[in-house]
Amino acid sequence: MPKMKTNSGAKKRFTLTGTGKIKRKHAYHSHILTKKTKKQKRNLAYTGLVDKTDEKRIKDLLCV
Repeated sequence: MPKMKTNSGAKKRFTLTGTGKIKRKHAYHSHILTKKTKKQKRNLAYTGLVDKTDEKRIKDLLCV
């Protein structure tokens, strides 16, 4: 049986932490930033963690 391929889109968007959780970036931080407040843009800049209900699905995409 051939090897599983990692999903290229997921590979670019998610990274694994040392404890096995999945880091992600926030949406809405790429364009149309003039109407967003400083606080909103600052909070979008930080990375977040994927919810545990979605972890299995993303780990399948990453072939972990």
